[in-house]
Amino acid sequence: MSNFRHKVLRNLSSIQGASYSTTPSRTKKLKLDDLRKLRPMILKRIENRAKDYPVKEIVPVAEDILIARKNLISNVTALLKVFPVLTCKFCSEVFVGKEGHLIETCRSYIRRGNNRLHEWVPGSINDILVPVESYHLHNISQGVIRHQQRFDYDRVPAVLELCCQAGAIHPEEILQYSKIHDNPRISDVDIRSLSAGDLKYVGANALMAWEKLRAGVKKLLLVYPSKVCKRCKEVHVGPSGHKARLCGVFKYESWRGTHYWEKAGVNDLVPEKVVWHRRPQDPMVLLNDGRNHYGHAPAIVSLCSHAGAIVPVKYACKMKPQGLSFPFSSYSVSNHET
Repeated sequence: MSNFRHKVLRNLSSIQGASYSTTPSRTKKLKLDDLRKLRPMILKRIENRAKDYPVKEIVPVAEDILIARKNLISNVTALLKVFPVLTCKFCSEVFVGKEGHLIETCRSYIRRGNNRLHEWVPGSINDILVPVESYHLHNISQGVIRHQQRFDYDRVPAVLELCCQAGAIHPEEILQYSKIHDNPRISDVDIRSLSAGDLKYVGANALMAWEKLRAGVKKLLLVYPSKVCKRCKEVHVGPSGHKARLCGVFKYESWRGTHYWEKAGVNDLVPEKVVWHRRPQDPMVLLNDGRNHYGHAPAIVSLCSHAGAIVPVKYACKMKPQGLSFPFSSYSVSNHET
């Protein structure tokens, strides 16, 4: 096929009076020779860079992250047995409470509507602590993962992969570690015996573990590079992103579905699931007419505040604890029921 193409181009060049050459030019040959000479030097530099990792001074930070993550999962699992969490059947909206709100913010493509009421179903811990996974690398100096190699590597939580590269977990033990610590067993009998003071203590511990986890991840990201896709929020812990064509944003998706990598932040590895937060001055069911009065908060913060934990001041701007509430009336309720 290539010979036929060259013959056609020769005929066209002879007709137009131009010259066509199928052999590469001398400058291109020199550039290729230079790249062949530089390739061993580049590979050797990558291998030498991997010898500087893990950084011994950062290992205690990664170990503290593992402890905080373990405490966070166990405490949140205990709180979910007391305080119900609801999630929408058609979108990713979450609400902490017995009854879901009536705010028309459901924009699921399945329902084909911009603003609709949510259909609430019982939620789980994944609705409070959003799971973020990445490919598990054997070492930091290995080659880029190709599209055809995407099933040859395991998917693990991104925080665990970051701690593994920091030297807190052995690469061969990360899968077993995830199975043991990500599914704590807490009986309902133990939770029922807890008093209001004990629940407040559990909520405070969960909130403290959440802050320690985010602070530790922020420190590790200054030392260990991580990437996130600008379009679909795929996370890759490593010096360069992978080549698996899995980008799923339809508006920007090319025919190959390649990722658009940029530097990852704390919110990419430990996302804040922001939800509507019901304050004491708000009605029992949040109405759509008062959406400008209500506050917002991360789901974990809203859950811990229901348990009685003291919320840090930095969340007060979103939660509006002293803000005015929507004037509640029976007329507005009847309008929503009809």
